[in-house]
Amino acid sequence: MTLDSAPAIVAVTLVTLATLTIGTWGLRFSRTTSDFYVASRSVRPGLNASAIGGEYLSAASFLGIAGLVFTSGAEMLWYPIGWTAGYLVLLTLVAAPLRRSGAYTLPDFAEERLASRGVRRLCSLLVVSIGWLYLLPQLQGAGLTLELVAGAPRWVGPVLVGTVVLVSVFSGGMRSITFVQAFQYWLKLTALLVPVGVLVAVWGSDGAPRANDLSQTWSLPMGTDGPAGLYATYSLIAATFLGTMGLPHVGVRFYTNPDGRAARRTTLVVLALLGVFYLLPPILGVLGRVYGARPASADTLVLELPRLMLSGWAGDVLTGLVCAGAFAAFLSTSSGLAIAVSGVLSQDVVVPLLRRRGSRYGGVAAFRIASLVAVIVPVAGALLTPSVGVARGVALAFALAAATFCPLLLLGIWSRRLTAYGAAAGLVTGLVTTGSAVVFTISGWRTDTWADVVLTQPALWAVPLSFAVMILVSLATAEHVPPHTTRLLVRLHTPEPTLEPAVAASTQR
Repeated sequence: MTLDSAPAIVAVTLVTLATLTIGTWGLRFSRTTSDFYVASRSVRPGLNASAIGGEYLSAASFLGIAGLVFTSGAEMLWYPIGWTAGYLVLLTLVAAPLRRSGAYTLPDFAEERLASRGVRRLCSLLVVSIGWLYLLPQLQGAGLTLELVAGAPRWVGPVLVGTVVLVSVFSGGMRSITFVQAFQYWLKLTALLVPVGVLVAVWGSDGAPRANDLSQTWSLPMGTDGPAGLYATYSLIAATFLGTMGLPHVGVRFYTNPDGRAARRTTLVVLALLGVFYLLPPILGVLGRVYGARPASADTLVLELPRLMLSGWAGDVLTGLVCAGAFAAFLSTSSGLAIAVSGVLSQDVVVPLLRRRGSRYGGVAAFRIASLVAVIVPVAGALLTPSVGVARGVALAFALAAATFCPLLLLGIWSRRLTAYGAAAGLVTGLVTTGSAVVFTISGWRTDTWADVVLTQPALWAVPLSFAVMILVSLATAEHVPPHTTRLLVRLHTPEPTLEPAVAASTQR
């Protein structure tokens, strides 16, 4: 049984048309390869922060948090706290130096820092793996949403989102997507802020009822208590705090700022935008408990709650609004991930293949070819693999990013002793450990032992292990520290106004 589909169909149609219109309009500003990859490094902090908020606030934020609070309680607030606090770590340790590197992508940074093509290839593999893993729950969430609100077959959501994203990315690259994602942040905020305001007013007019069994039914993450639940909580915190900096669609955004100072200002604005947004989903989760909601799944609570609390046209309008916000979440995050993966595939796969075959095509043409692969593969994956839940699927991507790119970025920016051998060993360790956890979780196989908790929340042991391997192997291969390391680190940590003109210009490339 589905909800009355008219409001949802209208909402999804309007969001799709707005996305395509803004993306096409942005095409007027996309003329060069740099426009497609990093918007010519000219995006100002306010616009960039809105775009980051648009791509970062995924289906896990819009739908998943309310559902987790509804099913498992207040401890689930570690999800939004961690996702926001990750930008604080990014602000203090990574944002400005990463921008001053002058790289286009994380593999670019790795190769420049370590002078190793092998490490670059490994980073490219990780960017694609994290990007596609993050895309899967977005696309599956779109299928679930359209099935519920419009009665569409579940394959329609992934195919529709993939098509819209492909058109947007194909037409204008990063320059075009920046405008689209900035618009989608404010749409998502409005799509939650208005319903929360109205539903809280309804709750107040009903005498502010309370659910009597909240304290008895709410538990620690993963539905466990005691040591296992405590481990799961701390592992979740580690993944979200440290994984943000390693997400490919987050890192590429800081390359679009004019300089390191703008990158830091962007991060400050992002913290404010995320803080405002994350106040809203938990309220819907609590209201769902108060009014005894029985959603089809935890991820659909936000979509079903307006009609539960309001009848008639008011419930229909709010349902249409949250459907618009949910679809914007699918589109914006998927667009950012597609851009990041396309950039890496273009530089490290498509361009070398074209050159090997003697083709003169490259740049924009290679980027567009890569975008086809970047979108089509995860769409196929979303149709063929089982869903593990939006929020928990995203948490696995965070764990993989935390165990791989977090050690690489922190040691690459702050330690001159990092070597290519150490970086490769640490990256492989993080990929194998968290990759095994991803396979275990997606398989659905369970043992009802501690292994379930340890493997479904791997960050607490995988991240320290990756750091340790990267450090120890680097110390054992100290003679292989690249000779340009000191000069590069000086550039990464020196504010632009104090740099020599030639050095400062190199960070603008």
